[in-house]
Amino acid sequence: MIIEKNKVVGLTYSLSIPDPDDMTIVEVVNEDDPLYFIYDMSGLPEKFEQKLAGLSEGDTFDFSIDPEEGYGDYDAEAVVELPKSMFVIEGVEQEDLLTVGSIIPMTNEEGESLQGQLVEVGDENVIMDFNHPLAGKTMHFEGKVLSIREATETELEHGHVHGAAGEMED
Repeated sequence: MIIEKNKVVGLTYSLSIPDPDDMTIVEVVNEDDPLYFIYDMSGLPEKFEQKLAGLSEGDTFDFSIDPEEGYGDYDAEAVVELPKSMFVIEGVEQEDLLTVGSIIPMTNEEGESLQGQLVEVGDENVIMDFNHPLAGKTMHFEGKVLSIREATETELEHGHVHGAAGEMED
């Protein structure tokens, strides 16, 4: 069986970001907790899936994805200043919520969900960065295909893998 549309893929990988001096490893997914996804329904960068297409169980991979094919270029306009008053939630201490580095779910004027990282907290305002953490970065993946199987009808209807570790449920 090969990786193609509507297949559930299980794999391990390490994700590195090349910089001028070295490779910085930013994520490792190992055999204890592999990544499982439905090919062509994952929400992962399209180029990531394309690089895996046609591989079989046991195959290894080693490729890079440029920012344009990954999470896009870093957008300075996606860094915005917001009033602290927007972050008043009953029963939650504002100081606990507003910690530099925190990822805070937000909704824009169009009702779309966004994830913003808090980068600065001032007396009256906060600075939020709505860029994906990997925006503007070349991503290098090395890994191995552990398993491939047909997605169930329910998984295809829901658009995600069901069950513990991507195993089919009865």
